[in-house]
Amino acid sequence: MDPVTGFYRNGRCDTGPGDHGLHILCAKMTQEFLDFSVEQGNDLVTPMPEFNFPGLKPGDRWCVCVTRWKDALDSGLAPPVVLAATHMSALEFVSLEDLIEHAVDAPSKK
Repeated sequence: MDPVTGFYRNGRCDTGPGDHGLHILCAKMTQEFLDFSVEQGNDLVTPMPEFNFPGLKPGDRWCVCVTRWKDALDSGLAPPVVLAATHMSALEFVSLEDLIEHAVDAPSKK
């Protein structure tokens, strides 16, 4: 909730018909991912108040496009994932194993 994330700015990675980017994966921002995102044409750093977007910094949690996270994963730059806040439909794009491997809240392995 600080910053308030989600396509609908409700603090959750909910999705719906208007969410063409599929902002369904909750990631903990790293400088490497922020730089990667800018290089890919999506500036997540610069504030844009007209879109209720504060600009992000390392450590912020944000609902990102699942395909951008997958691109970062393929480039070795995937940021940590918050599983509890990630929409289950992310599994249509990335494997559960990859999500768990990058999770800050991974289930304990017994």
